[in-house]
Amino acid sequence: MAEYIVTERNLARNTQKSYRDTFALLLPFAGTKIRKPVERLTVQDLTAGRIRQFLGHLEDERGCSAQTRNQRLSAIRAFARFVASRDPGHLEWSASIRAIASKKATPRPIGWLTKTEMNKLLDVPNRRTPRGRVEYAFLLFLYNTGARVSEATRLVAGDLQVGRRDGRHALVNIHGKGGKHRQCPLWPRTEKALAELVRGRATGDAVFLSQQRRPYTRSGAYRLVQRCAARVPSLAGRRITPHTIRHTSACHLLQAGIDLNTIRAWLGHASLDTTNVYAEIDLEMKAKAMALCDAAQSGPDRPWKERKGLMAFLVAL
Repeated sequence: MAEYIVTERNLARNTQKSYRDTFALLLPFAGTKIRKPVERLTVQDLTAGRIRQFLGHLEDERGCSAQTRNQRLSAIRAFARFVASRDPGHLEWSASIRAIASKKATPRPIGWLTKTEMNKLLDVPNRRTPRGRVEYAFLLFLYNTGARVSEATRLVAGDLQVGRRDGRHALVNIHGKGGKHRQCPLWPRTEKALAELVRGRATGDAVFLSQQRRPYTRSGAYRLVQRCAARVPSLAGRRITPHTIRHTSACHLLQAGIDLNTIRAWLGHASLDTTNVYAEIDLEMKAKAMALCDAAQSGPDRPWKERKGLMAFLVAL
């Protein structure tokens, strides 16, 4: 199975880990249910009914969301397809597993930050200290590029094109999902912050290092963002993650007049359908602003000076 998902399907590393984690949970669960050691389990022990019990266990006892439940089911279905392709005698078993329906999941609302909130988040790290400069550079990089947390933590010095003597714009090469690559331009302040971090490093050295001089991890990045967000009063009670900053980058690009297809390429989305959700957010914002304008308008002859602040706000949108 490991060779199949790596060699034949060429699945991304995170997908491989997701499949691994699924069976790390499923096999002990099944073994406990039928009182059988994990090493003695057979394919036939993983009945459709038992798989449904496992999916219910994920939601009811482990507190997983419907999205996580469906993700685990996708891994199990992939395993069923693999078994059937290698042994036709298991076709019926495979069909029963693959017939298990995904659970309809309500789309999660997209959380993002206003420009003021994002600037306050960037102001939290103490840039007078080495640690603060790394944290600031990491947050700024996420905001500038809209990179996924896995893309940011895998960044190495050789991916950066900074301090170019030909006068061309600074760039970063981002290694995305499914082995795809993209380039993003860097703001001057981002270039300056990153150039300081990688000065003197080899091309294969990680850009973002912890206090122990180890590359940032996914969990460490989440803790960093949450710790900084906790120090911004306006973000109290909100769940702020690296992906929130990714959404923030996309929303701010859209507000700046960047077209959706450019944003799709910027974020590394495989389909424009994924990017369209930001257009819906922008429309909601403008609708709220127009409602505010309508409520504030007392009459057609309202003096321009009284309307100036709100009209300027609408123009900024």
